[in-house]
Amino acid sequence: MYSSNLKGFILAMVSSAFIGSSFIIKKKGLRRAGVNGPRASVGGYGYLLEPLWWIGMITMIVGEIANFAAYIYAPAVLVTPLGALSIIVSAVLAHFLLKEKLQKMGMLGCLLCIVGSTVIVLHAPEEESLSSVEQIWELAIQPAFLLYTAAAVAITLVLVLYCAPRCGQTNIMVYIGICSIIGSLTVMSIKAIGIAIELSLEGTNQLKYFQTWIFAMVAITCIITQLNYLNMVSISIRYFQHSCCFSHLLCLVHIFYNTCQCNNV
Repeated sequence: MYSSNLKGFILAMVSSAFIGSSFIIKKKGLRRAGVNGPRASVGGYGYLLEPLWWIGMITMIVGEIANFAAYIYAPAVLVTPLGALSIIVSAVLAHFLLKEKLQKMGMLGCLLCIVGSTVIVLHAPEEESLSSVEQIWELAIQPAFLLYTAAAVAITLVLVLYCAPRCGQTNIMVYIGICSIIGSLTVMSIKAIGIAIELSLEGTNQLKYFQTWIFAMVAITCIITQLNYLNMVSISIRYFQHSCCFSHLLCLVHIFYNTCQCNNV
C-alpha cells in the first residue's frame, strides 16, 4: 500500500506542475484571442484558433493524464489536495509571465498550501480494496451520495441557466461555483474509471459492465463543462484586475473545488 501511495504521490506532483503551467499558457492564449474577436467570457470561441491556447491545453492534458494515473494508485483524499500545489506553480509563473506581483499574503498562502498538503499526505487513510466496478456502483447509489449528486446538479443548472447569463461577467463566483461543483463529480467518476482500468489490467475485465461506461460518460461531460467555464473564468479576470490577479483567481477555484471534494469524499 505504501509503494502504491508513493506512486500516486509522485504522479500527483507531476500533474500539479503541468496543470499549474497550463493555466498561465492558456491565459496568455486567451488574451491574444480576445484581441481579435469575442472574449470567452461572452461566449466567444476564437481561442480555439489560437496556437498558444492549444499548447496550454496539451500541457493540461498531460497533467490530467498524470492526475488520472495518480487516482489509480492512491486514494482520492491523498491525490486531490495535492492539486493545490499547482497554485504555487501558477503564482510563480504569473509573477514572471503575466507580470503579476506576488504579495506577502500570497506567499503566505503558498506556504499554507504546502503545509496543508503535507499534513493530508502524511495522514491519508488506506483505501478500501475493491474487486469490481459493480462495488463502486453500489457505493455511488447510496442515498447520501445520490442526494449530494442531485444537489450538485441542481445548483449547477441554476448557475448555468439563470445566474451565468445575467451576472456571470460581473460576479466571478458564478463561474468558479460551476467549475468547483462539477469538479467534485469529475474526481469521483475519474477515480471509478481508474479503478476499472487497474482491475482490467490485472486480468478482471471491467469494460463488460455498463456501470464503467456510465462513469466514463459522466467524466467526459463534467470535464468538457469545466473546461468551457474555466476559460470563461480565466478571461473574466479583466473585470476584476483592480482587486485581484490571476493567481488569486486560481486560489479561489482550488478552495471551492477542494471544499466540494472533501464534502463528497
